[in-house]
Amino acid sequence: MQDVVEKVYEQVVARNHGEAEFHQAVREVLDSLGPVIAKHPHYAEAGLLERIVEPERQIMFRVPWVDDAGAVHVNRGFRIEFNSALGPYKGGLRFHSSVNAGIIKFLGFEQIFKNALTGQGIGGGKGGSDFDPHGRSDAEVMRFCQSFMTELSRHIGPDTDVPAGDIGVGGREIGYMFGQYKRLRNSYDSGVLTGKGLAWGGSLVRTEATGYGTVLFAQSMLATKGDSLEGKKIAVSGAGNVAIYAIEKAQQLGAKPITFSDSSGYVVDEAGVDLELLKQVKEVERGRVADYASRRPGARLVTEGRPWDVPVDVALPCATQNELDAASAASLLRNGCAVVAEGANMPCTPEAIEAFQAAGILYAPGKASNAGGVATSALEMEQNAGRTRWDFATAEAKLTAIMADIHDSCVAAAATYGRPGDYVLGANAAGFTRVADVMIAHGIV
Repeated sequence: MQDVVEKVYEQVVARNHGEAEFHQAVREVLDSLGPVIAKHPHYAEAGLLERIVEPERQIMFRVPWVDDAGAVHVNRGFRIEFNSALGPYKGGLRFHSSVNAGIIKFLGFEQIFKNALTGQGIGGGKGGSDFDPHGRSDAEVMRFCQSFMTELSRHIGPDTDVPAGDIGVGGREIGYMFGQYKRLRNSYDSGVLTGKGLAWGGSLVRTEATGYGTVLFAQSMLATKGDSLEGKKIAVSGAGNVAIYAIEKAQQLGAKPITFSDSSGYVVDEAGVDLELLKQVKEVERGRVADYASRRPGARLVTEGRPWDVPVDVALPCATQNELDAASAASLLRNGCAVVAEGANMPCTPEAIEAFQAAGILYAPGKASNAGGVATSALEMEQNAGRTRWDFATAEAKLTAIMADIHDSCVAAAATYGRPGDYVLGANAAGFTRVADVMIAHGIV
């Protein structure tokens, strides 16, 4: 069966030139599926591997817009509608200068299995643009978002494709895009976007969900060893929504997060992160981590190296893809780190993952541990469909239950396929089989 897997991977590389992140994501999933195909050869016979690595639809378009000085700019927009076997395409929009077709494809591929793990009837998709909102005025961001949505609107809908936010796309951007969609369609389709404001169809806990879910998954992993996060020192990377609310939930569970970062460096706060100050700097002022360090006695800014150089018990990479490499993994292991849960999408390189698994520590891939965000997006869709809104406690309880179910599904699948405790195999096998069974039921489409 390994020959079948290798053939599919070689075809992916040949068809998708230069898309290294997509190749990496496909490799990681396919490497887990050997035992699954051996146990269920009908998946290979039905061409499931060849079909699941090929997007159902790839959309790329021009996004022209005018800045405050009257200059014309042209960016590229993307939407990859990867797999709709389980429901409408679901996945975020990323606005960042690094965005290209390969990045969006890797994110969309990961989203297939992440969404399947939630058990909520949502397919996998992703989108975005190489536009960077940092340093742009609200008026410039609005004009870009309106131009972007003018094209995207013809491809999405509550029962077709439901985008959300990602890096560079928060409540402001979602608001501008929703307004333009409503204007173009002459229809108040609340469920067409998630991550909306609470006054117009948003869900409580959506902002916190990815970070909260990552920490809840780490807690569930520790529970399998009779342990918890209580008293643990934690290194967190990033300083956006995921990082901030991972820090918040970790503190609620008795842990002590001591780092966070952005592109200018990372902060070490041995006394424990002052969450109120961090939120003020990043969410209100849209500042840099250096601003936190300058106002927090005892905190220090480090501009060389990475937060993984700091001795901790738990690492939560919450920034971006491939941020934690083999050298960082070696540093974490040398300093006694026993748990790694991914809050970002594919933040650990293959070499880092190999090191963690060889060391026998608890390691959770992002498609499982960071699924809280899309899970709560689906809860937002559910509330929109019923024209209702749950209170914070209700939404958080539903998120907590979903994360526990994802954890247990990964554990069960890993045991079924002969690798107990392997969360990578567990997540990939559980997600793949849920999608594959439905693809077979739908025929060759």
